[in-house]
Amino acid sequence: MQRVNSTLLTEFILTGIPYPLRLRTFLLVFFLLIYILTQLGNLLILITVWADPKLHARPMYIFLGVLSVIDMGISSIIVPRLMMTFTLDIKPIPFGGCAAQLYFYHFLGSTQCFLYTLMAYDRYLAICQPLRYPMLMTVKLSALLVAAAWLAGSIHGSLQAILTFHLPFCGPNQVDYFFCDIPAVLKLACADTTVNELVIFVDIGVVVASCFSLILLSYIQIVQTILRIRTADGRRRAFSTCGAHVTVVAVYYVPCAFIYLRPETNSPLDGAAALFPTAITPFLNPLVYTLRNQEVKLALKRMIGGPRTEREV
Repeated sequence: MQRVNSTLLTEFILTGIPYPLRLRTFLLVFFLLIYILTQLGNLLILITVWADPKLHARPMYIFLGVLSVIDMGISSIIVPRLMMTFTLDIKPIPFGGCAAQLYFYHFLGSTQCFLYTLMAYDRYLAICQPLRYPMLMTVKLSALLVAAAWLAGSIHGSLQAILTFHLPFCGPNQVDYFFCDIPAVLKLACADTTVNELVIFVDIGVVVASCFSLILLSYIQIVQTILRIRTADGRRRAFSTCGAHVTVVAVYYVPCAFIYLRPETNSPLDGAAALFPTAITPFLNPLVYTLRNQEVKLALKRMIGGPRTEREV
């Protein structure tokens, strides 16, 4: 480990996740495949939504297209650097690169959090107020809401990065994690981090708790409305439109709460939990939204098969 004077560190070393050495090649290939499939899957969703006029004119699929962009971004920020930890050479990350990685991860991650909330609200309007839905959720309004989510995410990411990297780092430079995240980086600061930890806990706690509460309230109303539908087929179709969103929200929020909203520990589960929002969720989202969403599957068939599949709609 490197120790320098008060002129501060110029680079960090990411230790990665613990693993048996005999699995080095397997894990490198595994995460390479995860990364490639994540990019291809989300790109396919993005192209499908953009190319199909029946999808890109609907707010729900505008949100889905933005989600694909975010997933591609998070995967690109984290997974290539994770793969480097499975190589034989130690490749330090520059101080500025570490700060940029932390900023963009929290920028995109919080934007994704806000986007999940917008998607839940969209489903609430579509199911609970179907007659007023076209007037309440227009394409213009959905675009403005997405822009607001990007802006709020950027502010959140900037706050986290500034709070973390305004501290002096003059001690060990080994980050005991696979990317530059707040808890791991703060451990290396050679100053009191109590205020940082409190502000970060409150900030992330407010974002996660408020978004999750709004999603929960939306789905309480949705379930109550669905249960009043008289036909079993109608209830099944209503539930199917929300199933994909509920799945990805659960996979996203549970690990995030485990990482950021609990007392500090050195649990070996921290790295495993962090793999979900950084690598697993971006990989699963295209699968979940294509396998559980009939409209996306039909749009894919139209795009691949052409006009012959129009009768299926």
